[in-house]
Amino acid sequence: MRRATAGSAGGPPSDLDARLTSTTDVAGTAPGGNEDHMTIADPAPGLPIVDLTTASRGPSRATTSVAPSAPSDLPPSLHVDRLAYAYPDGHQALFGVDLRIEAGERVALLGPNGAGKTTLVLHLNGILTGGEGSVRVGGLPVDRANLREVRRRVGIVFQDPDDQLFMPTVRDDVAFGPANLGMRGPELDARVEKALSAVRLLDLADRPPYHLSFGQRRRAAVATVLAMEPEILVLDEPSSNLDPASRRELAQILLSLDVTILMVTHDLPYALELCPRSVILSDGVITADAPTRTVLGDPALLAAHRLELPYGFDPAMLG
Repeated sequence: MRRATAGSAGGPPSDLDARLTSTTDVAGTAPGGNEDHMTIADPAPGLPIVDLTTASRGPSRATTSVAPSAPSDLPPSLHVDRLAYAYPDGHQALFGVDLRIEAGERVALLGPNGAGKTTLVLHLNGILTGGEGSVRVGGLPVDRANLREVRRRVGIVFQDPDDQLFMPTVRDDVAFGPANLGMRGPELDARVEKALSAVRLLDLADRPPYHLSFGQRRRAAVATVLAMEPEILVLDEPSSNLDPASRRELAQILLSLDVTILMVTHDLPYALELCPRSVILSDGVITADAPTRTVLGDPALLAAHRLELPYGFDPAMLG
């Protein structure tokens, strides 16, 4: 058997919580050895690759899928093709993931802890590389030669906004990414104001981030990514720790954005509200890809992958 090449020197990663140290280089570690604790490091090629045709992949559990989108002259915002990956300790996290997201789609990525969601997300902007398969963002291959542009195109908003807010003011945080790409003067000011207006924080631009509420900091973190004008916005548990009003305000903002969205979440009603399409990743493979109402309306499917609707949620709402 061949094993997918690893990209870090530690165990499997966890949440996406990690300090974003620049717009083109991300490095750091967090303790742990499962999907709840991530290790981010430079790729370390050289390990063998897994044979996706072997029994180690396990039985296919795909239960439903969406019809292909209508042909378009534009490349998809995201195209993941047979992506497989293992960590240096031998843990296989992905077993041939195929995923295509068209421009402007909003897709929820669902699945239990340890399913491989973080590993998949870290491949989208080249933090992890070296396994079998390929990833393209807007038609551009995710590889070392394209990392700078790929990391502009793929904006990841971490679960903890404090991992992305480290400057004296909100305005400085939002300007940090474009400034790192060389933008200056009126052009930079306009980019910052546009991003802050999109998340309804322009009036708080000169306030220190630590003087904001948690919901405001979450929106500020989104603005730091929007300032890069990404091709795809990747959100890690965007509704976590938000009060009901902040949750609603963030949903309204996300629905107003003209950008492709991939939302990693355990909040199934939030997925239903924001994402017409949902994908379930479980044990390193895509097991379902269908309209969100269809996915959430299948109790057996949800139970098989440790997904649960909240107590009191009326299934009749799914129509």
